[in-house]
Formats: sequence, structure tokens, C-alpha cells
Amino acid sequence: MENVYTVGTVVRMKKAHPCGSDEWKITRTGADFGLQCCGCGHHVMIPRAKFLKAVRGIVQPAGRE
Repeated sequence: MENVYTVGTVVRMKKAHPCGSDEWKITRTGADFGLQCCGCGHHVMIPRAKFLKAVRGIVQPAGRE
């Protein structure tokens, strides 16, 4: 299976951000994932293993605005 988590993909996470949004845009992939909150714009970096456990699914594939 090809990697479905690419830069620009919007994903839904299990836990919501304190701003209330549970949707995040992927800004970096690799050993760590860079994520930007779709609600407030806050940027975080989390390890790949933690990301893969916390992600629920894809909301919007990369390239579809």
C-alpha cells in the first residue's frame, strides 16, 4: 500500500486540540510529522509512531482545496 499521508493531506485525530478542532493539515512527513491545526493554525511536530496511533482518518486528500 502506498503512503496515503502526504504533505497537504487533512486528517482527523482522536483527540481534539484545545481550540476545539480535531482536523490537522500535514506539513511535513518523515520520522516526525509536522501538523498544523485547521482551527487556530498552531503547528506541532510529533513522532511517526504517535501520529499513526492517533490518526482516525483522512478528511481531505492532498491537492484538493
